[in-house]
Amino acid sequence: MLHGVLLIALFSCAAFYIGDMQFVKALSFSPLIVGIILGMLYANSLRNNLPDTWVPGIQFCSKRVLRLGIILYGFRLTFQDVTAVGLPAIVVDVAIVVTTICMGIFAGKLMRMDRGIALLTSVGSAICGAAAILGTESAIKIKPYKTAVAVATVVIFGTLSMFLYPIAYRSGVVDLSAEAMGVFTGATVHEVAHVVGAGNAMGKAVADPAIIVKMIRVMLLVPVLLVIGYYVARAAVKGNGDASRAKIQVPWFALLFLVAIGFNSLGLLPSSMVDFINAFDTFLLTMAMTALGAETSIDKFRRAGAKPFVLALVLYIWLVGFGYCLVKFFVPMMIG
Repeated sequence: MLHGVLLIALFSCAAFYIGDMQFVKALSFSPLIVGIILGMLYANSLRNNLPDTWVPGIQFCSKRVLRLGIILYGFRLTFQDVTAVGLPAIVVDVAIVVTTICMGIFAGKLMRMDRGIALLTSVGSAICGAAAILGTESAIKIKPYKTAVAVATVVIFGTLSMFLYPIAYRSGVVDLSAEAMGVFTGATVHEVAHVVGAGNAMGKAVADPAIIVKMIRVMLLVPVLLVIGYYVARAAVKGNGDASRAKIQVPWFALLFLVAIGFNSLGLLPSSMVDFINAFDTFLLTMAMTALGAETSIDKFRRAGAKPFVLALVLYIWLVGFGYCLVKFFVPMMIG
């Protein structure tokens, strides 16, 4: 196992190095995204030439290391962030998350997609991109290549948003105040890194509320995972007809994620320690993403087909259109 873990750690170090390059920063590609790309390059080149004994270490990173990374992600958030933006912004976030996931599942059924990919794509679009997909993947135990496909969809449209939102705001195409634009950006853009990139391009007055609203969306990952766990348990009962198996599998890492948020809200740790935890957590999540990429070959992307990307496009249009309407209605209440 150690060989596989060290291999993924080495790739993750390379992901941090590449992620620090100027052109990669300009794209707001986090080390997580660079990591999955490196993992996929490995899967389609050297993977078949390395010993099978390395595979358990790679799988350990995609499972156990992933869950630890999700837990520590809670140190990026505080409950004070929630109260800072007010109830209307929270309502916008909840409405975006619930409707986007429901629409994604419904559209996936109409398109006769793989249900796992449809769910991951929907949750990634609705909540926080790759981090939400990783959390959901760990809860429903899906094949790694399906996770990689879902991540690819949110990366594409999250990157697109990072460039289009500032252009639309600066040109006046989007008729929103700075604060409203911040709520709109935080509630509809996929990745945290992309929200930061888009917000900074529009100025501090937009960036600050955008990041807070985005982090509230991240918190909604916990109730979403609990609901998913409930439906997974119901599906298992229907599948085998054994009522004794009706036990709901509560994703314990999601609850510990919430505990981490609560502890961080108390402000007991110095900021330097919190910064260290966040940096270490980014490295763990990068390892998990790299390991998932290492399980994903081009053939598996071909097997998934174009439907996941069509679904992601449908959800992207929904996010922009419905999100804009919500912000126009609710944000004036917040400002008032």
